[in-house]
Amino acid sequence: MIDRDAVRNNAKYLRNVRPIDPEEIAEYVPGGAHPAVVRQTLREEAYDLALRETDEGTFVPVDDDPVPQPGWQPREFPEPYSIALENLLVEEYGANWHRGDSGDRLREAIRKLKEDYYYENEVAYDHEAALGYAIYHLPDYYAAIGYVLDDLTENALLDRTIRVLDVGAGTGGPALGLHDYLPDDAVVDYHAIEPSAAADVLTRLLEETGRNFHETIHRETAQSFFGLDADGSDADEEANADSVNEPFDLVLFGNVLSEIEEPVPVVEAGIDALADDGTVVGLAPADLNTATGLREIEREVAPPDGDVTVYSPTLRLWPDAAPSDRGWSFDVKPDLEVPAFQHRLDEAATRADEEDLGEFRNVDVQYAYAILRTDGERRVDVRADPQRQARMADSEEYVTDRINLLAVKLSHDLADGGNPLFKIGDGSESVEHYAVSTRETSLNRDLLEADYGSILYFENALVLWNDDEGAYNVVVDDEVLIDLVAP
Repeated sequence: MIDRDAVRNNAKYLRNVRPIDPEEIAEYVPGGAHPAVVRQTLREEAYDLALRETDEGTFVPVDDDPVPQPGWQPREFPEPYSIALENLLVEEYGANWHRGDSGDRLREAIRKLKEDYYYENEVAYDHEAALGYAIYHLPDYYAAIGYVLDDLTENALLDRTIRVLDVGAGTGGPALGLHDYLPDDAVVDYHAIEPSAAADVLTRLLEETGRNFHETIHRETAQSFFGLDADGSDADEEANADSVNEPFDLVLFGNVLSEIEEPVPVVEAGIDALADDGTVVGLAPADLNTATGLREIEREVAPPDGDVTVYSPTLRLWPDAAPSDRGWSFDVKPDLEVPAFQHRLDEAATRADEEDLGEFRNVDVQYAYAILRTDGERRVDVRADPQRQARMADSEEYVTDRINLLAVKLSHDLADGGNPLFKIGDGSESVEHYAVSTRETSLNRDLLEADYGSILYFENALVLWNDDEGAYNVVVDDEVLIDLVAP
């Protein structure tokens, strides 16, 4: 057993003097130590010591500067990960994995997963289902996480030394996206919770990550990891403490909350596991059930009088209020190119109807997300002024009136032809609100051009009730002025 304290103390002494060579430290360890053992010890201590391993095999301090925005906009799923997945498929089924019986079984596994998600059935991942899940979902989940992290890096809230807990890590889409989003000189202490056969796929794909991405896979349920009973109550405080030895900088729930029977206690446990300046990220598919389910969880764990703040995207512009509308809101980013493994599986399908062409290609990047913090930070520190703006909670009083509003843009154009239509919210709404552009001018064009999550000021907007949709329309005509308050 190596004297870890001796390794740590020597590393602390040398870190600001010169690059740390494991061979040099080995000479100072009582009783002697092999340099390879010292190297492994330094890797295991890298997060706590804020050291990264260089290509030359030495260790140097991690830059104190926070992670910059990398200009994340992937156009395709990276080739090394694509090749790794195909190698897994070839090992399992042979070179023609996409044809014959194996191809049929994989396609059926994907169909069943899609059906279970749609009908909110319990989803089970055996080895074949995990491979099908990877084929269908790795690319879009890979892309989505980077766009979400942009909300943090724009305010310099992501450090180069980061401890991550990925709850329900699946086959690794978010993990690989996180790896590629961070700069090469970042050090990541990555912990994945994944009890299913998906962990086998995750393990293989994480072999493609860099030397400073240190992974630990916990093959247990989130409830077990956090020390919770099946009903979400604390099972054993000591077990909980053993599972969460150190606080996490980022706790990620990537497309898993809809699969947990009692998700709120699990998210609350994730919040409790945060460092003081840490972040919880919830990510969900854009469909109605999963997206609104994520919003329900967000609202339950972050009441207006609580210690948890909604950082983005559904900013609450009225501090004493919380929304209670349906909350279906999601972002949309550019499609990815179809990866070779999806193309092969789709092309080999036997079809009676050509309309099913593309059934096994999934490159749409559409997702709902929630970012929560406990330090009071918000993506934009903007508040509504009751002397200047009306609350959406009071819209019933203003029907057929023109009012001023402060609102977050919470969708892309939802209109299927006709006037552009956008979901908006201010954090007080109990009924959905939509901004309808009936006449574009240079003074209201910001509604059309602003990004998802932007804050807009509406001056002189007309409020109408849409009985067909059971929602309020905020009509933007040539009498309305719109200013972009925060992009």
